[in-house]
Amino acid sequence: MKKSCFLAAGLLFSCAAYATPDLPFIQAVSVKYTVPAGLQMIKVITDYNDNVHVLTTQGFYRVSGNELVKDLRFRPLAQKIPVDVTTQETSGHLYYLYPDKCLTNGYAGIPYINLPTGKFNKVVVDEKGRMLLAGNNALALATGKELKDLPFVDGIRKLQVYKGTFYLLTNNAVYRFDESRFVPVHKVNGVTDFAFKGDDIVLSTSNGYYTVNRQSGDSSTGLRTRVPVPDIRNLLVVNDHVWAGTPEGAFAEADKGTYRYYASRRWIDQDTVKSMAAVSNGDVYILTPTGLNKIAFIKHTLAEKAAFFERKIRERHIRYGFIANVHLNPPGDVGSAEMADTDNDGLWSSFYLGSQAFRYATTHDPVAKRYAWETWEAFERILSVNQIKGFPARTFERKGYKNSDPERWRESPDPEWEWKGHTSSDEFVGHIWSAAVTYEMVAETPEEKQRVTDFVDKIMTHIIDHKYTLVDIDNKPTLWARWNPEYINWYPTTIGDRRLGSTTIMAGLQLAYKLTGKEKYKTEAFKLINKYGYLKNIMIDYRTIKPTAGYFHQGIDMGSDSWNHSDDEMAFLTYWVLYRYAFNDELKAKYKEAIRNHWEIEKPEKNAVWNLITMATAGDFDADATMWWLKGFPMDLITWKITNSRRHDITLLPHNFRNQTTEVLLPLDEQPVHRHNANAFTLDGGRNGESELAGDEFLLPYWMARYLKVIE
Repeated sequence: MKKSCFLAAGLLFSCAAYATPDLPFIQAVSVKYTVPAGLQMIKVITDYNDNVHVLTTQGFYRVSGNELVKDLRFRPLAQKIPVDVTTQETSGHLYYLYPDKCLTNGYAGIPYINLPTGKFNKVVVDEKGRMLLAGNNALALATGKELKDLPFVDGIRKLQVYKGTFYLLTNNAVYRFDESRFVPVHKVNGVTDFAFKGDDIVLSTSNGYYTVNRQSGDSSTGLRTRVPVPDIRNLLVVNDHVWAGTPEGAFAEADKGTYRYYASRRWIDQDTVKSMAAVSNGDVYILTPTGLNKIAFIKHTLAEKAAFFERKIRERHIRYGFIANVHLNPPGDVGSAEMADTDNDGLWSSFYLGSQAFRYATTHDPVAKRYAWETWEAFERILSVNQIKGFPARTFERKGYKNSDPERWRESPDPEWEWKGHTSSDEFVGHIWSAAVTYEMVAETPEEKQRVTDFVDKIMTHIIDHKYTLVDIDNKPTLWARWNPEYINWYPTTIGDRRLGSTTIMAGLQLAYKLTGKEKYKTEAFKLINKYGYLKNIMIDYRTIKPTAGYFHQGIDMGSDSWNHSDDEMAFLTYWVLYRYAFNDELKAKYKEAIRNHWEIEKPEKNAVWNLITMATAGDFDADATMWWLKGFPMDLITWKITNSRRHDITLLPHNFRNQTTEVLLPLDEQPVHRHNANAFTLDGGRNGESELAGDEFLLPYWMARYLKVIE
């Protein structure tokens, strides 16, 4: 849905379309249980109390809190090992099959039957209490204490009871019990499991699943092979939706013929699924050879989701005011979180600072203001920690503890500290964005506004004094912090750096003029516009950007055959500053056109930040995509290895310049975890859980949406 908003005096005035109420929504999250080492898992099962149990070769276990523990509650059964367990149809009472008897603790323990030792290894129980038992060369029906042998059916794989009728799956057919014998309903070949959905039997194969009518055995749907993983080993039907367990994770039917794919350690401890079971609220338990996992469907609002990330960040992601991703050792263990510097601490922290600025502007919560100033202190320190006037360090750390790119670190005048040089244009974008939103929304007193003004003035003075570059301690411009005309206009119009560099430096000059009132910034800006064509560069049509061979900067091919998504991040953050601090309305109109041009290309990625910045500047907005993005943003931000390229339910596109791999963007919680500078269409990525992102990636668009009244 495209919506338009009216702007006045550079500020949002009103949105023509209604704001979206922040109503509770359902989101899938993963819960992993602590499991004793060495258990050989067989089956997970739930009873009518929603108690969760696991049958293993070492005995019967149950979930207690977040652990799987030996079920010792019934002393007579505590040391016995069932060969099978089931729940009675309708009542949900647990029935235990032992080598020599079958019993339940329900109904005051009355139902039980003694059996020939070792004869049976499978059992199901109907609502009348009849037990269907199967074993090697044995099939029988137990009614009360009476055991009646039934004609044996060869190759039994599984027993089921559905709506009072017994069924069994063999290597050759599905059979239905007619009160005296089993009769074939549907012949099968290579069927691995079966389940029931309404009047249909769902049958899985190594190449998808299909359904047949449970009475006639006639086909209801053809073989569905366009599923995430066709090799299906287990089936479960939950709330009329098919769940499938495979050697490569689990998947579930969603809406409109799509599937949700639950694979990788983001969702389950390993991808081989042995068994699945559900509880009454629709949560699904997935058993693997090594673990028990739950896909829980929690109901929360976006506000509650934001509160989760706010708390998470304050617990383990703030390093000297910077936002920090954390290292995890062992992988996945957030209790082992260790904060470390990165190559772009300033840029990443600008997202968090921005979130707190919008939060404060929306709520006037003094806590948000405090957090914003804490991060701003880190920005001020990147200037004071080093010996170069007006040069912003990438980051800083106490001496001896640097992490990223050790060759780029320099000695600080303060002997206790080191700072990282080689500062890039990415960092500069983070600086001017942070300064703009802090000045607008957080700085209230003259003293606070002066802090922001001084920061911008120092950096911009350094850039102008050094011929539009950032010059490091070696007296050379850094690799990427270059905005001089000789560099910018060296690029042809088909390489995005020409437009991007012109955009970022113009935004910085405009901001510096607005905050300081110094004419030199305005003079320099119009010199770049009138003499060097920077406005014309800003207006380059993004649809004309393409691979352009032969342009090398310090040995780097600048006209490569892939779109630079990091440049999108830099551009959209800059657009906020570029538009809102424009010198005049004529420039503002031009900028609006340029922003809209970029946004039109970016729409397939559904990025909430890009949408909201475009709304606040150019007035265009995709409300549906923004809410989709916010609701689907994953709760687990550990960098688990994700593999989607093997999926059979996606349509892959031929290689293209933007690296859009699929026709439709996958849900965010099925993508590899990434920041806003990555390609949202990347199918595979991540590592083994050695690190975790903070969550400011969600907080910034959430609080922007609140500020812009997209969310009520």
